[in-house]
Amino acid sequence: YQIPASKYLRVQDGDWINKGDKIDDGPIDPHDILDIKGPRELEKFLVNEIQEVYRLQGVQINDKHIEIIVRQMLRKVIIEDPGDTSFVVDQIVDKFEFDDENMRVEKEGGKAASAKPVLMGITKSALNTESFISAASFQETTRVLTEAAIKGKIDRLRGLKENVIIGHLIPAGTGVREYNKVTVYQKVKGDLDGVSKEAEEEIPAEK
Repeated sequence: YQIPASKYLRVQDGDWINKGDKIDDGPIDPHDILDIKGPRELEKFLVNEIQEVYRLQGVQINDKHIEIIVRQMLRKVIIEDPGDTSFVVDQIVDKFEFDDENMRVEKEGGKAASAKPVLMGITKSALNTESFISAASFQETTRVLTEAAIKGKIDRLRGLKENVIIGHLIPAGTGVREYNKVTVYQKVKGDLDGVSKEAEEEIPAEK
């Protein structure tokens, strides 16, 4: 393994090291951690590095807030073997889209695609989201909308941001669309067994 002569070595002859350990001075490339140790170790590394900046300033932040951001940075995969799916080699797709397509192909008896995780910056992750409305509200509005029009994209309005932009109820909590079909009833007071005729009379409860 070659390193520049100006670098300070952190190891000596005879030292035992693990795969992916840092052996010289200087920052670690996150892409190297992803290739060598995998996405889980990269997630831990990014969370710890970001938390270290805040700790030096005496600021306490729960890991979950940083983990949400890191999760978005690692939600894409790059296709290595498309198999019988509709993907092509080197195409970058969302993990959920990748899993759904593989499930569809496997049910039909076809060969599933294989892919590896890819690390994307926050800006690039925001622009590569499934929703073109959400992407257009962030940066490069003209390019995003032009590309969406050329490809005939359809925005399913599954995320929070795109629903807020067009004034819809966000699909979270009681705003989840499945709840729109649910009617809650309140049973008459005194009903214990739920079998008597009196219990059959139900009063709609306030939502």
